[in-house]
Order: sequence, then C-alpha cells, then structure tokens
Amino acid sequence: MARKRYHPIRMSENPVSTPVEALLHEFRQQGRVQAGSLIITVFGDAVLPRGGRIWLGSLIRLLQPLDVNERLVRTSVFRLVKDEWLRTEAAGRRSDYLLTESGQRRFEAAARQIYAADIPLWDRRWRLILQTRDLDLRQRELLRRALYWQGFGELSAGCFVHPGADLVRAFDALAAEGLQELLPALMPLLAADPVLEQSASAPDMVARAWDLGNLAADYERFVGRYQPLLGDAAAAGALDPEHAFLARVLLIHDFRRLLLRDPQLPADLLPADWPGQHARALCRELYRRLLAPSELHLDRCLQLASGATPPVSRTLETRFLPPDPLAAGL
Repeated sequence: MARKRYHPIRMSENPVSTPVEALLHEFRQQGRVQAGSLIITVFGDAVLPRGGRIWLGSLIRLLQPLDVNERLVRTSVFRLVKDEWLRTEAAGRRSDYLLTESGQRRFEAAARQIYAADIPLWDRRWRLILQTRDLDLRQRELLRRALYWQGFGELSAGCFVHPGADLVRAFDALAAEGLQELLPALMPLLAADPVLEQSASAPDMVARAWDLGNLAADYERFVGRYQPLLGDAAAAGALDPEHAFLARVLLIHDFRRLLLRDPQLPADLLPADWPGQHARALCRELYRRLLAPSELHLDRCLQLASGATPPVSRTLETRFLPPDPLAAGL
C-alpha cells in the first residue's frame, strides 16, 4: 500500500478536540509507516540526550501510541543494526540498543542542522568539488546522490557547489559512504563570489544548482500542519506528557526529513520571505514549549534493560539556542 501524503490538518475533518490529537489522528491514518526513519528520529532526539541507549521493550512502548506495532519495531531495529546504526549490549536476560560510533557521528552531524538557532551567515565564498577524471555511470550517480544529501548542487556535469559546506567533512562523509576510491578523482576548491557585473551572479548560481520550488511548498505545508499546535503547547503545564512527547517526535521527524533535502543556503542567497525560515522559527518555538512535559513522559517510560531510567543531559537545554561565545573560548 502506498504511503498517503501528509497534508495540513483541517480540524472539522477529524473526530478529535485539540490540534495535538488531530496531528496524532492523521499520522495514524497513514498507510505504510517508515518505522526505521521514525526510530532514527526517536534515537537522535530523545535517546541520545539520555546516554544513547534504550531497552527494546521501552522503545516499543514509546512508539505504540503511534500505531507502530511491536513486530514492525523489532524488524526495523534489526535492519538498523545490520546497517550499523545501532548495536546491542546484553544486560542479564535483556539487551540495550546503543548507537554505534558511526551512528553517533551521523546523529551529531544531523543535530547541528536540526537544532541550529538560525541559518548561518555567508562568507561570500563558494565551495566547489570538481571531478577531474572520467567516472563510470554508476560511480557518477553514487557521487551525485551522496553530495546531494550533503546539500551540494550540480552546476554542470562533474562540478558541484555549495556556499557554506565544510569540504573536509564532505570528503570524510564520502569516505564513510564507501566512496573512498572516488576521492582521488575529486578536487575541492574555494572560490570568491563573482565581482564583475557582466559575470554570473549569486542568484544565477542558486537557480542553476538547486530547484527550491518544491522544497518551499513542503515548508509551507509543514507550517500549516504545526502552527495550530502552538495553542496547545502554550498551556504546556496542562498538556498530557505523552501527547507532548508524541507531538515532539513528529515535529522533529517531519523537520528532519525536510532538512535532508534542504541545501541549507545562507539567508543572502534565499528568496525573500523564504518559508524555511518561518518553519525553523515555528519548530524552535514549539519544541521549546513541548520539551518539559515530553521529558516527564520519558522519565516514566524510557528505561534501560537493567530497569534504570537514564538521566537527561543538560545539553538538551541548548537546542535551538545560539552558541555561547564565552563557552567557545571566543
């Protein structure tokens, strides 16, 4: 069965009384759920700040209210272990699931984008990756897809561009994806923004390298879906902790999936009134309101195989906040 498209909620269509209940109702009405992706969201958002490990029974309990059944959770976790996102560690007759070292690196890289306070400023330099020798069709497609997921656009065949990517991290990521053999065929370069009036402009570069139209429409749908929840979250003390946790999971899950397709261009290079900025501001505000009640639910339900509840790290409080220059030694 094909997965139904997730659209903004119209309250009159759902037999529920609050925006949070409407959100949960619509999610449950979908067809096939991508449980592996949802579990990745839960690990990155809720498990990582509590030591990065969880008992499988606890994970099943957390996802059950979203109609993700035990069999689907077990199958999806097995695949994540096979793909080296997770590993197991026995504790008596039970086992905890933990992030692998590579899984934790991938989560931390994603977190830098998801929980950033704002879009970064542009230093007016372009990061280029040039293909210096011929690759076969399969290699070219693997390279194109790997760089796409890092936000690079393709200016022309074998020329990839981004205004702010870290080129060292980009090459490290290619190696981590198994493309180590292609690195000698690639040349990383820094280039200044064009200064001649008759040359191609920055907007020309953006229009050629990225198609932002579909992404803008999806950001607008995200805003339409989650804007109604601000009313529920305003009275966070009265919000059911389980509902707060489930809304938080779906909020970050949907935002994370948008960011996977977003090249994260600086504000200087984006169209006026870019809906991605509104979506980030909404996500930041809603997340901060849901955080306290959702953590109450995790205190009750997130357990290790030993039966212990791991404490939450104070780093959770820094999400969506600008970095402290004093803490950075600046």
